[in-house]
Amino acid sequence: MQNGLTERTEVLVRFNEADPLGIVWHGHYVRYFEDGREAFGLKYGISYLDFFKKGYIVPIVSIECNYKRSLRYGDKLIVETSYIPCPAAKIRFSYKIFNSGTGELVATGSSVQVFLDKENSLLQLVNPPFFEEWKKTFGQTL
Repeated sequence: MQNGLTERTEVLVRFNEADPLGIVWHGHYVRYFEDGREAFGLKYGISYLDFFKKGYIVPIVSIECNYKRSLRYGDKLIVETSYIPCPAAKIRFSYKIFNSGTGELVATGSSVQVFLDKENSLLQLVNPPFFEEWKKTFGQTL
């Protein structure tokens, strides 16, 4: 099994993400995870639109963020998003956020998404066939 499907993307901390002291509000770190998932999906062919075109939506059912250091308005950060293989009908990612200027680790986290049929929102108990093919293509089957 191939390990390490990862994508790194750079994000600039925007003005509206900081409080009056210039420190990034904690909730925006989850948004940076989403920036990472979007970049990962575009690189590896599993973006939200790819799922939607196949008839599925993939809502997040669990997310975790562990804060190590603060980011400030004007900082650039790197979001490292890694796919975690899983036999169940879900998608798992882990995240590391680094301050691009200093290289310091500022946050870590993880998320879990499930497959829902977009027409009637039924939870899928097995991976959709196209996702099983995707996993085989990238050597991510267990």
